[in-house]
Amino acid sequence: MSEHTARPGLRVGDAERERTEALLRTHVGAGRLDLPEFESRLDAVHAAHTQADLDAVTRDLPAPARAARPARAPRNLQRAAMWAPWAAVGAICMVVWLATSLGTGAMQPFWPVWVIGPWGAVLVLGTLTGRHWPCATTRARS
Repeated sequence: MSEHTARPGLRVGDAERERTEALLRTHVGAGRLDLPEFESRLDAVHAAHTQADLDAVTRDLPAPARAARPARAPRNLQRAAMWAPWAAVGAICMVVWLATSLGTGAMQPFWPVWVIGPWGAVLVLGTLTGRHWPCATTRARS
């Protein structure tokens, strides 16, 4: 059956006939139709003028299986892919700040806040709103 079944009098063109022909070929490949029956249905497809004519050719055949949607990365994996680099860079910045403070013998201004703060604010905003920028793991699957 087709998505146009609600309008059986709808005229069809070559594209609809080709889709129905491809569907019949799929059913021949699956063993649902033998060659003589396929050829007679193919003649009916080429003679079809309306959607009802095409639907009659495939009425007794199961609907084609829908293509599986590509799996999306789980939200937790996406979140980890966003937050892990922030945490790693933040930790490195704090280690450098601590080493320079200890090396000079005086507390240095806490400059890592300028790295950690804005980046973290963007990540918090993305986490709260549910909007995420595509990361490498999601781009690779597209």
